[in-house]
Formats: sequence, structure tokens, C-alpha cells
Amino acid sequence: MTDVFTTHSLRITTGAGETVHDLTADCDAFLREAADGRDGLLNVFVPHATAGVAVIETGAGSDDDLLAALHDLLPADDRWQHRHGSPGHGRDHVLPALVPPHATLPVIGGRLELGTWQSVVLVDTNRDNPRRSVRLSFLG
Repeated sequence: MTDVFTTHSLRITTGAGETVHDLTADCDAFLREAADGRDGLLNVFVPHATAGVAVIETGAGSDDDLLAALHDLLPADDRWQHRHGSPGHGRDHVLPALVPPHATLPVIGGRLELGTWQSVVLVDTNRDNPRRSVRLSFLG
């Protein structure tokens, strides 16, 4: 059997506030066509200097807890040398060092192999850029 590589770009609108945007349904929809029942790897990549990808539980407060923890670690104040944009924007450029701009996840039988409570999310603290691209790539 030969390897199969398929890729697709999503356009996500995150709005003007800090957000954790669930990408799991988008990943599942992509894999229904791209994986076609095969095993492989899904890579989720955000080509932005101020956003990241995480695998966390959503809907039970963990997404808000993540944003609160990031706010504690990376306050939106004037301490940052990178100063263009809204106040504290420099911290958005440090975010990908803590929440990387990519995740590679197992696909078994064409389905994303996540734990019971896990979701794939886009983490975006940048209030200045409400439109994001997310690249989904499947290697079977």
C-alpha cells in the first residue's frame, strides 16, 4: 500500500477576544474524506506567529482555565519589547513557545484517536487578528 498525503486549509474567525476554538469536528470531517478508513497521522498547523494548537478537554471549564493560566504567565501589559498592536500584544508572540503552532495526532481506521475527553483546539490570544488559517494534513 502506498502512502497518501492530503492537505486542506480551514479559515477560522476567532473574533476580537482571547479564545480557545474547538477544531475537533473540522478534523473529523477532513479525515472522513482524506483518510478513507486508513491509519496514519493528522498534522494540525497554524501558520501564525501569535496562535497555537493544543489537545485539551473543552466544555467543562478547561478552555477558560487555559486562557486564565496563559494570562497569568503572559500578562497583557506593557512589559513586552514587541509593542505594536493592542496593549500587551508582545505576549501573543511568546504564546507559540508555550502552546506550539502544531500537533501531530494518530488516526486509526480513518478516525482521530483521541482520549475520551480530549479535543483539538486553536488557542488564540491575539485580539488584533480575528481571522486564522489552520492547515490539516493527513499522511496515511
